[in-house]
Amino acid sequence: MNNDHPIKVIFSQGTLLLDTAGPLPKELERYAVFDDRVKMYRAPAMAYGPIVLKLHRGGIPYEDLAKKFNPIALSIARPLPPLPHQAAALDAWRHQGRRGVVVLPTGSGKSYLAMLAMADVKRPTLVAVPTIDLMQQWAGQLERYFQQPVGMLGGGSKEIQELTVTTYDSAVLMMEYIGDRFGFLICDECHHLPGKVMRNAAVMSIAPFRLGLTATPERSDDGEAKLYELLGPAAYRIDIDQLEGKVLAPYETREIELNLDPDEAADYTRHRANYVNFVRRCGVSFQSSDGWVQFLAACARQPGGREAFQSYLAQKRIARGGRSKLRKLWELLRRHRHERMIVFTAENDTAYEIGNAFVLPVITHQTKAAERKEMLDKFRAGEYPALVTSNVLNEGVDVPEASVGVVISGSGSIREHVQRLGRILRASEGKQAVLYELVSRNTSEVAVSQRRREHRAYRHSWSG
Repeated sequence: MNNDHPIKVIFSQGTLLLDTAGPLPKELERYAVFDDRVKMYRAPAMAYGPIVLKLHRGGIPYEDLAKKFNPIALSIARPLPPLPHQAAALDAWRHQGRRGVVVLPTGSGKSYLAMLAMADVKRPTLVAVPTIDLMQQWAGQLERYFQQPVGMLGGGSKEIQELTVTTYDSAVLMMEYIGDRFGFLICDECHHLPGKVMRNAAVMSIAPFRLGLTATPERSDDGEAKLYELLGPAAYRIDIDQLEGKVLAPYETREIELNLDPDEAADYTRHRANYVNFVRRCGVSFQSSDGWVQFLAACARQPGGREAFQSYLAQKRIARGGRSKLRKLWELLRRHRHERMIVFTAENDTAYEIGNAFVLPVITHQTKAAERKEMLDKFRAGEYPALVTSNVLNEGVDVPEASVGVVISGSGSIREHVQRLGRILRASEGKQAVLYELVSRNTSEVAVSQRRREHRAYRHSWSG
Protein backbone atom coordinates (compact mmCIF):
# COMPACT_ATOMS: atom_id res chain seq x y z
CA MET A 1 0.00 0.00 0.00
CA ASN A 2 1.40 3.35 -1.05
CA ASN A 3 1.91 5.69 1.91
CA ASP A 4 0.78 8.56 -0.32
CA HIS A 5 -2.67 6.99 -0.54
CA PRO A 6 -3.66 5.74 2.91
CA ILE A 7 -7.05 4.10 3.35
CA LYS A 8 -9.57 6.65 4.60
CA VAL A 9 -12.03 5.34 7.19
CA ILE A 10 -15.19 7.50 7.09
CA PHE A 11 -18.42 7.38 9.12
CA SER A 12 -21.47 7.74 6.86
CA GLN A 13 -25.08 7.48 8.09
CA GLY A 14 -24.54 4.58 10.43
CA THR A 15 -22.01 2.78 8.22
CA LEU A 16 -18.31 3.00 7.41
CA LEU A 17 -16.85 3.90 4.05
CA LEU A 18 -13.35 2.69 3.20
CA ASP A 19 -11.80 4.92 0.56
CA THR A 20 -8.80 3.20 -1.00
CA ALA A 21 -6.89 3.87 -4.19
CA GLY A 22 -6.32 0.17 -4.77
CA PRO A 23 -7.88 -3.17 -3.87
CA LEU A 24 -9.14 -3.77 -0.35
CA PRO A 25 -6.52 -5.46 1.87
CA LYS A 26 -7.34 -9.12 2.42
CA GLU A 27 -7.50 -8.52 6.16
CA LEU A 28 -10.63 -6.39 5.64
CA GLU A 29 -12.49 -8.47 3.07
CA ARG A 30 -14.70 -10.11 5.72
CA TYR A 31 -16.00 -6.73 6.89
CA ALA A 32 -16.69 -4.68 3.74
CA VAL A 33 -18.25 -4.93 0.27
CA PHE A 34 -17.83 -2.60 -2.66
CA ASP A 35 -20.63 -0.03 -3.02
CA ASP A 36 -20.80 0.95 -6.67
CA ARG A 37 -22.95 3.98 -5.84
CA VAL A 38 -20.10 5.77 -4.07
CA LYS A 39 -17.17 3.81 -5.55
CA MET A 40 -15.94 2.87 -2.07
CA TYR A 41 -16.10 -0.14 0.20
CA ARG A 42 -18.85 -0.08 2.83
CA ALA A 43 -18.92 -1.84 6.19
CA PRO A 44 -21.20 -1.79 9.26
CA ALA A 45 -20.24 0.95 11.69
CA MET A 46 -19.81 -1.67 14.43
CA ALA A 47 -16.84 -3.07 12.47
CA TYR A 48 -14.84 0.10 13.19
CA GLY A 49 -12.86 -1.38 16.08
CA PRO A 50 -11.80 -4.60 14.30
CA ILE A 51 -11.03 -2.73 11.05
CA VAL A 52 -8.81 -0.09 12.66
CA LEU A 53 -7.09 -2.74 14.78
CA LYS A 54 -6.24 -4.83 11.70
CA LEU A 55 -4.99 -1.78 9.82
CA HIS A 56 -2.80 -0.79 12.74
CA ARG A 57 -1.43 -4.27 13.41
CA GLY A 58 -0.88 -4.89 9.72
CA GLY A 59 1.14 -1.70 9.30
CA ILE A 60 -1.31 -0.56 6.62
CA PRO A 61 -1.41 3.25 6.28
CA TYR A 62 -4.82 4.67 7.08
CA GLU A 63 -6.50 7.94 7.98
CA ASP A 64 -9.20 7.74 10.64
CA LEU A 65 -11.90 10.25 9.70
CA ALA A 66 -14.64 8.24 11.37
CA LYS A 67 -14.36 8.89 15.08
CA LYS A 68 -15.48 12.18 16.56
CA PHE A 69 -14.35 11.38 20.11
CA ASN A 70 -11.16 11.43 22.16
CA PRO A 71 -10.18 10.17 25.62
CA ILE A 72 -11.78 12.17 28.45
CA ALA A 73 -10.96 12.73 32.10
CA LEU A 74 -13.45 10.54 33.94
CA SER A 75 -13.37 9.37 37.53
CA ILE A 76 -15.96 8.38 40.10
CA ALA A 77 -16.51 10.88 42.88
CA ARG A 78 -16.24 9.12 46.23
CA PRO A 79 -15.80 5.64 44.71
CA LEU A 80 -16.93 2.55 46.56
CA PRO A 81 -14.74 -0.56 46.60
CA PRO A 82 -16.24 -3.06 44.15
CA LEU A 83 -17.87 -6.17 45.56
CA PRO A 84 -16.06 -9.43 44.74
CA HIS A 85 -18.43 -10.34 41.89
CA GLN A 86 -18.18 -6.83 40.44
CA ALA A 87 -14.38 -6.94 40.50
CA ALA A 88 -14.38 -10.39 38.90
CA ALA A 89 -16.80 -9.25 36.19
CA LEU A 90 -14.75 -6.14 35.43
CA ASP A 91 -11.53 -8.15 35.16
CA ALA A 92 -13.13 -10.74 32.88
CA TRP A 93 -14.52 -8.01 30.62
CA ARG A 94 -11.15 -6.23 30.46
CA HIS A 95 -9.33 -9.46 29.58
CA GLN A 96 -11.43 -9.96 26.46
CA GLY A 97 -10.67 -6.55 25.00
CA ARG A 98 -13.25 -4.48 26.91
CA ARG A 99 -16.06 -6.02 24.91
CA GLY A 100 -18.67 -8.48 26.07
CA VAL A 101 -21.80 -9.32 28.03
CA VAL A 102 -21.98 -9.56 31.82
CA VAL A 103 -24.89 -11.44 33.42
CA LEU A 104 -25.72 -10.24 36.95
CA PRO A 105 -28.99 -10.50 38.89
CA THR A 106 -31.18 -7.48 39.48
CA GLY A 107 -30.05 -5.65 42.61
CA SER A 108 -26.45 -6.90 42.45
CA GLY A 109 -24.90 -3.65 41.23
CA LYS A 110 -24.95 -3.81 37.42
CA SER A 111 -25.03 -0.02 37.07
CA TYR A 112 -22.06 0.49 39.41
CA LEU A 113 -20.12 -2.12 37.46
CA ALA A 114 -20.86 -0.06 34.33
CA MET A 115 -19.51 3.06 36.02
CA LEU A 116 -16.33 1.23 37.00
CA ALA A 117 -15.98 0.25 33.34
CA MET A 118 -16.58 3.85 32.22
CA ALA A 119 -13.90 5.12 34.59
CA ASP A 120 -11.57 2.48 33.16
CA VAL A 121 -12.26 3.18 29.45
CA LYS A 122 -12.35 7.00 29.77
CA ARG A 123 -14.20 7.63 26.51
CA PRO A 124 -17.46 9.45 25.77
CA THR A 125 -20.15 6.91 26.65
CA LEU A 126 -23.65 6.19 25.39
CA VAL A 127 -25.85 4.09 27.69
CA ALA A 128 -28.86 2.50 25.95
CA VAL A 129 -31.85 1.33 28.01
CA PRO A 130 -35.33 0.01 27.16
CA THR A 131 -37.57 2.52 29.01
CA ILE A 132 -37.85 6.21 29.83
CA ASP A 133 -38.04 5.40 33.55
CA LEU A 134 -34.75 3.56 33.34
CA MET A 135 -33.18 6.35 31.26
CA GLN A 136 -34.00 8.89 33.95
CA GLN A 137 -32.76 6.54 36.68
CA TRP A 138 -29.43 6.02 34.89
CA ALA A 139 -28.98 9.74 34.19
CA GLY A 140 -29.45 10.54 37.88
CA GLN A 141 -26.90 7.91 38.93
CA LEU A 142 -24.31 9.06 36.38
CA GLU A 143 -24.64 12.69 37.46
CA ARG A 144 -24.23 11.69 41.09
CA TYR A 145 -21.19 9.47 40.58
CA PHE A 146 -19.33 11.49 37.94
CA GLN A 147 -20.37 15.00 38.99
CA GLN A 148 -20.91 16.23 35.44
CA PRO A 149 -23.85 16.92 33.09
CA VAL A 150 -25.51 13.87 31.52
CA GLY A 151 -27.44 14.07 28.28
CA MET A 152 -30.68 12.20 27.54
CA LEU A 153 -32.29 11.06 24.29
CA GLY A 154 -35.91 9.99 24.64
CA GLY A 155 -39.16 11.00 26.29
CA GLY A 156 -38.97 14.48 24.80
CA SER A 157 -35.31 15.01 25.76
CA LYS A 158 -32.73 15.52 23.02
CA GLU A 159 -29.50 16.62 24.67
CA ILE A 160 -26.13 15.05 23.93
CA GLN A 161 -23.21 15.21 26.38
CA GLU A 162 -19.99 13.22 26.74
CA LEU A 163 -22.06 10.95 28.97
CA THR A 164 -25.51 10.36 27.46
CA VAL A 165 -28.34 7.96 28.22
CA THR A 166 -30.82 6.99 25.52
CA THR A 167 -33.77 4.68 25.08
CA TYR A 168 -33.25 1.95 22.51
CA ASP A 169 -35.99 3.47 20.35
CA SER A 170 -34.26 6.86 20.26
CA ALA A 171 -30.87 5.23 19.66
CA VAL A 172 -32.21 3.48 16.56
CA LEU A 173 -33.56 6.78 15.23
CA MET A 174 -30.47 8.87 16.06
CA MET A 175 -27.51 6.53 15.58
CA GLU A 176 -26.92 7.44 11.94
CA TYR A 177 -26.20 10.99 13.20
CA ILE A 178 -24.41 10.26 16.50
CA GLY A 179 -22.85 6.84 15.92
CA ASP A 180 -19.39 8.40 15.57
CA ARG A 181 -19.50 10.42 18.81
CA PHE A 182 -19.08 7.71 21.45
CA GLY A 183 -16.18 5.37 22.11
CA PHE A 184 -18.05 3.25 24.66
CA LEU A 185 -21.50 1.72 24.22
CA ILE A 186 -23.27 0.24 27.25
CA CYS A 187 -26.52 -1.66 26.68
CA ASP A 188 -28.56 -2.26 29.82
CA GLU A 189 -31.20 -5.01 29.75
CA CYS A 190 -29.32 -6.00 26.59
CA HIS A 191 -31.54 -9.03 25.93
CA HIS A 192 -33.72 -6.50 24.07
CA LEU A 193 -30.94 -5.67 21.62
CA PRO A 194 -31.10 -8.61 19.14
CA GLY A 195 -34.55 -7.59 17.84
CA LYS A 196 -34.40 -6.93 14.10
CA VAL A 197 -34.95 -3.19 14.52
CA MET A 198 -33.40 -2.71 17.96
CA ARG A 199 -30.07 -4.24 16.93
CA ASN A 200 -29.39 -1.17 14.77
CA ALA A 201 -28.59 0.71 17.98
CA ALA A 202 -25.39 -1.37 18.11
CA VAL A 203 -24.82 -2.03 14.40
CA MET A 204 -24.75 1.70 13.54
CA SER A 205 -22.35 2.72 16.33
CA ILE A 206 -18.58 2.73 15.86
CA ALA A 207 -17.92 2.38 19.61
CA PRO A 208 -14.97 -0.04 19.88
CA PHE A 209 -15.61 -0.66 23.59
CA ARG A 210 -18.90 -2.39 24.44
CA LEU A 211 -20.59 -3.75 27.54
CA GLY A 212 -23.89 -5.58 27.71
CA LEU A 213 -25.70 -5.95 31.04
CA THR A 214 -28.59 -8.32 31.74
CA ALA A 215 -29.92 -10.72 34.33
CA THR A 216 -31.46 -12.96 31.66
CA PRO A 217 -29.63 -13.26 28.32
CA GLU A 218 -31.53 -16.37 27.21
CA ARG A 219 -33.87 -15.99 24.23
CA SER A 220 -36.20 -18.44 22.47
CA ASP A 221 -34.85 -17.43 19.04
CA ASP A 222 -31.22 -17.21 17.92
CA GLY A 223 -30.93 -13.81 19.56
CA GLU A 224 -28.42 -14.84 22.21
CA ALA A 225 -25.79 -15.55 19.53
CA LYS A 226 -26.65 -12.24 17.86
CA LEU A 227 -26.24 -10.48 21.21
CA TYR A 228 -22.64 -11.71 21.51
CA GLU A 229 -21.98 -10.73 17.90
CA LEU A 230 -23.16 -7.17 18.59
CA LEU A 231 -21.48 -6.58 21.96
CA GLY A 232 -18.79 -9.20 22.32
CA PRO A 233 -18.66 -12.67 23.92
CA ALA A 234 -20.09 -13.65 27.28
CA ALA A 235 -17.58 -12.32 29.82
CA TYR A 236 -18.95 -13.21 33.25
CA ARG A 237 -22.05 -14.69 34.86
CA ILE A 238 -23.33 -15.12 38.40
CA ASP A 239 -26.88 -16.14 39.30
CA ILE A 240 -29.41 -15.13 41.94
CA ASP A 241 -28.90 -18.15 44.19
CA GLN A 242 -25.12 -17.56 44.25
CA LEU A 243 -25.61 -14.09 45.77
CA GLU A 244 -28.57 -14.88 48.04
CA GLY A 245 -28.02 -13.75 51.61
CA LYS A 246 -24.82 -11.91 50.65
CA VAL A 247 -25.51 -9.21 48.09
CA LEU A 248 -29.18 -10.06 47.62
CA ALA A 249 -31.84 -10.64 50.27
CA PRO A 250 -32.50 -14.22 51.34
CA TYR A 251 -35.64 -15.44 49.63
CA GLU A 252 -38.05 -18.26 49.04
CA THR A 253 -40.49 -18.97 46.25
CA ARG A 254 -43.89 -20.48 46.94
CA GLU A 255 -46.11 -22.06 44.30
CA ILE A 256 -49.72 -22.29 45.48
CA GLU A 257 -52.22 -24.33 43.44
CA LEU A 258 -55.85 -23.28 43.80
CA ASN A 259 -59.09 -24.84 42.61
CA LEU A 260 -61.36 -22.95 40.25
CA ASP A 261 -64.85 -22.35 41.59
CA PRO A 262 -67.31 -24.98 40.25
CA ASP A 263 -68.92 -22.69 37.66
CA GLU A 264 -65.50 -21.50 36.51
CA ALA A 265 -64.27 -25.09 36.23
CA ALA A 266 -67.28 -26.04 34.08
CA ASP A 267 -66.76 -23.04 31.78
CA TYR A 268 -63.04 -23.75 31.56
CA THR A 269 -63.62 -27.41 30.62
CA ARG A 270 -66.14 -26.47 27.91
CA HIS A 271 -64.00 -23.77 26.32
CA ARG A 272 -60.81 -25.82 26.60
CA ALA A 273 -62.43 -28.79 24.85
CA ASN A 274 -63.76 -26.58 22.04
CA TYR A 275 -60.33 -24.99 21.51
CA VAL A 276 -58.33 -28.26 21.70
CA ASN A 277 -60.72 -30.17 19.41
CA PHE A 278 -60.47 -27.43 16.78
CA VAL A 279 -56.66 -27.46 16.95
CA ARG A 280 -56.56 -31.24 16.49
CA ARG A 281 -59.14 -31.20 13.70
CA CYS A 282 -57.11 -28.64 11.76
CA GLY A 283 -53.76 -30.34 12.34
CA VAL A 284 -52.22 -27.31 14.07
CA SER A 285 -48.90 -28.12 15.75
CA PHE A 286 -47.68 -25.80 18.50
CA GLN A 287 -44.43 -27.77 18.55
CA SER A 288 -43.37 -25.99 15.36
CA SER A 289 -42.05 -22.42 15.33
CA ASP A 290 -45.07 -21.19 13.35
CA GLY A 291 -47.70 -22.99 15.46
CA TRP A 292 -49.40 -19.76 16.51
CA VAL A 293 -49.54 -18.58 12.89
CA GLN A 294 -51.05 -21.94 11.90
CA PHE A 295 -53.73 -21.53 14.56
CA LEU A 296 -54.65 -17.99 13.53
CA ALA A 297 -54.81 -19.02 9.87
CA ALA A 298 -57.09 -21.94 10.73
CA CYS A 299 -59.32 -19.67 12.82
CA ALA A 300 -59.67 -17.32 9.85
CA ARG A 301 -60.41 -20.00 7.27
CA GLN A 302 -61.98 -23.04 8.89
CA PRO A 303 -65.60 -23.51 10.05
CA GLY A 304 -65.87 -22.88 13.78
CA GLY A 305 -62.64 -20.86 13.78
CA ARG A 306 -64.13 -17.75 15.35
CA GLU A 307 -65.71 -19.77 18.14
CA ALA A 308 -62.46 -21.67 18.71
CA PHE A 309 -60.51 -18.44 19.05
CA GLN A 310 -63.05 -17.06 21.51
CA SER A 311 -62.81 -20.31 23.50
CA TYR A 312 -59.01 -20.04 23.50
CA LEU A 313 -59.23 -16.56 25.02
CA ALA A 314 -61.94 -17.58 27.49
CA GLN A 315 -60.12 -20.64 28.89
CA LYS A 316 -56.93 -18.60 29.32
CA ARG A 317 -58.82 -15.76 31.03
CA ILE A 318 -60.56 -18.17 33.43
CA ALA A 319 -57.32 -19.97 34.37
CA ARG A 320 -55.43 -16.72 34.90
CA GLY A 321 -58.11 -14.88 36.85
CA GLY A 322 -60.04 -17.38 38.94
CA ARG A 323 -61.89 -15.97 41.95
CA SER A 324 -59.88 -18.20 44.29
CA LYS A 325 -56.80 -16.19 43.34
CA LEU A 326 -58.43 -13.00 44.56
CA ARG A 327 -59.37 -14.66 47.84
CA LYS A 328 -55.81 -15.91 48.30
CA LEU A 329 -54.44 -12.47 47.43
CA TRP A 330 -56.59 -10.90 50.15
CA GLU A 331 -55.19 -13.45 52.60
CA LEU A 332 -51.62 -12.57 51.53
CA LEU A 333 -52.26 -8.84 51.77
CA ARG A 334 -53.35 -9.28 55.37
CA ARG A 335 -50.50 -11.67 56.20
CA HIS A 336 -47.92 -9.22 54.86
CA ARG A 337 -49.67 -6.00 55.83
CA HIS A 338 -46.45 -4.55 57.30
CA GLU A 339 -44.38 -5.23 54.16
CA ARG A 340 -44.30 -3.73 50.68
CA MET A 341 -45.84 -5.98 48.01
CA ILE A 342 -45.92 -6.02 44.19
CA VAL A 343 -48.74 -7.93 42.51
CA PHE A 344 -47.98 -9.08 38.95
CA THR A 345 -50.58 -9.90 36.30
CA ALA A 346 -50.46 -10.76 32.62
CA GLU A 347 -53.28 -8.44 31.50
CA ASN A 348 -54.37 -4.89 32.21
CA ASP A 349 -57.98 -5.95 32.84
CA THR A 350 -56.95 -8.26 35.69
CA ALA A 351 -54.68 -5.58 37.16
CA TYR A 352 -57.50 -3.04 37.20
CA GLU A 353 -59.94 -5.60 38.61
CA ILE A 354 -57.56 -6.24 41.53
CA GLY A 355 -56.98 -2.52 42.01
CA ASN A 356 -60.72 -1.87 42.22
CA ALA A 357 -61.37 -4.84 44.50
CA PHE A 358 -58.68 -3.94 47.06
CA VAL A 359 -58.33 -0.18 46.46
CA LEU A 360 -54.71 -0.49 45.31
CA PRO A 361 -52.76 1.66 42.83
CA VAL A 362 -52.32 0.08 39.40
CA ILE A 363 -49.43 0.68 36.97
CA THR A 364 -49.79 -0.46 33.37
CA HIS A 365 -48.33 0.75 30.08
CA GLN A 366 -51.32 3.11 29.94
CA THR A 367 -50.23 4.91 33.14
CA LYS A 368 -48.76 8.32 32.38
CA ALA A 369 -45.15 8.94 33.40
CA ALA A 370 -45.95 11.57 36.04
CA GLU A 371 -48.64 9.39 37.62
CA ARG A 372 -46.31 6.36 37.60
CA LYS A 373 -43.57 8.36 39.32
CA GLU A 374 -46.01 9.57 41.98
CA MET A 375 -47.17 6.00 42.66
CA LEU A 376 -43.63 4.67 42.94
CA ASP A 377 -42.59 7.53 45.21
CA LYS A 378 -45.53 6.86 47.54
CA PHE A 379 -44.77 3.14 47.45
CA ARG A 380 -41.17 3.81 48.50
CA ALA A 381 -42.35 6.14 51.25
CA GLY A 382 -44.76 3.53 52.59
CA GLU A 383 -47.94 5.46 51.78
CA TYR A 384 -48.94 2.65 49.41
CA PRO A 385 -48.47 -0.83 50.90
CA ALA A 386 -48.85 -2.58 47.55
CA LEU A 387 -48.69 -1.95 43.81
CA VAL A 388 -50.46 -3.89 41.07
CA THR A 389 -48.85 -4.08 37.65
CA SER A 390 -49.22 -5.82 34.32
CA ASN A 391 -45.62 -6.39 33.18
CA VAL A 392 -44.48 -2.74 33.49
CA LEU A 393 -42.44 -3.39 36.65
CA ASN A 394 -40.89 -6.64 35.40
CA GLU A 395 -37.66 -4.74 34.72
CA GLY A 396 -36.06 -1.34 34.73
CA VAL A 397 -37.62 0.16 37.86
CA ASP A 398 -35.78 0.44 41.16
CA VAL A 399 -38.13 -0.60 43.99
CA PRO A 400 -35.79 -1.69 46.81
CA GLU A 401 -38.47 -1.57 49.50
CA ALA A 402 -40.52 -4.41 48.01
CA SER A 403 -40.06 -7.71 49.85
CA VAL A 404 -43.14 -9.64 48.70
CA GLY A 405 -44.19 -10.50 45.17
CA VAL A 406 -47.40 -12.22 44.11
CA VAL A 407 -47.68 -13.60 40.59
CA ILE A 408 -51.36 -13.77 39.71
CA SER A 409 -50.66 -14.63 36.08
CA GLY A 410 -47.92 -14.50 33.49
CA SER A 411 -46.45 -16.06 30.41
CA GLY A 412 -44.27 -19.16 30.21
CA SER A 413 -41.18 -16.98 29.85
CA ILE A 414 -38.32 -17.88 32.18
CA ARG A 415 -36.96 -14.35 31.77
CA GLU A 416 -40.22 -12.77 32.90
CA HIS A 417 -40.35 -14.94 36.00
CA VAL A 418 -36.71 -14.30 36.96
CA GLN A 419 -37.22 -10.57 36.44
CA ARG A 420 -40.25 -10.60 38.73
CA LEU A 421 -38.26 -12.37 41.41
CA GLY A 422 -35.51 -9.78 40.97
CA ARG A 423 -37.91 -6.95 41.82
CA ILE A 424 -38.01 -8.04 45.48
CA LEU A 425 -34.39 -9.06 46.12
CA ARG A 426 -32.60 -5.78 46.81
CA ALA A 427 -31.03 -6.29 50.21
CA SER A 428 -31.91 -4.35 53.35
CA GLU A 429 -31.42 -4.97 57.06
CA GLY A 430 -33.34 -8.05 58.24
CA LYS A 431 -35.16 -8.50 54.93
CA GLN A 432 -36.60 -11.89 53.95
CA ALA A 433 -38.14 -11.87 50.48
CA VAL A 434 -40.85 -14.20 49.25
CA LEU A 435 -42.41 -14.65 45.81
CA TYR A 436 -45.80 -16.34 45.64
CA GLU A 437 -47.06 -17.83 42.40
CA LEU A 438 -50.79 -18.55 42.28
CA VAL A 439 -51.69 -21.32 39.82
CA SER A 440 -55.13 -22.63 38.86
CA ARG A 441 -55.13 -26.39 39.45
CA ASN A 442 -56.12 -28.74 36.58
CA THR A 443 -55.64 -26.06 33.94
CA SER A 444 -53.01 -25.21 31.33
CA GLU A 445 -51.48 -22.84 33.90
CA VAL A 446 -49.79 -25.79 35.60
CA ALA A 447 -47.65 -26.55 32.53
CA VAL A 448 -46.98 -22.84 31.97
CA SER A 449 -45.81 -22.53 35.59
CA GLN A 450 -43.48 -25.51 35.24
CA ARG A 451 -41.98 -24.04 32.09
CA ARG A 452 -41.25 -20.61 33.54
CA ARG A 453 -39.75 -22.04 36.72
CA GLU A 454 -36.96 -23.85 34.84
CA HIS A 455 -34.23 -21.69 36.30
CA ARG A 456 -31.73 -22.41 39.06
CA ALA A 457 -33.12 -19.51 41.10
CA TYR A 458 -36.23 -21.62 41.80
CA ARG A 459 -34.58 -24.82 42.92
CA HIS A 460 -35.38 -24.21 46.59
CA SER A 461 -39.10 -23.56 46.23
CA TRP A 462 -42.11 -24.57 48.32
CA SER A 463 -45.40 -25.82 46.86
CA GLY A 464 -48.75 -25.76 48.55
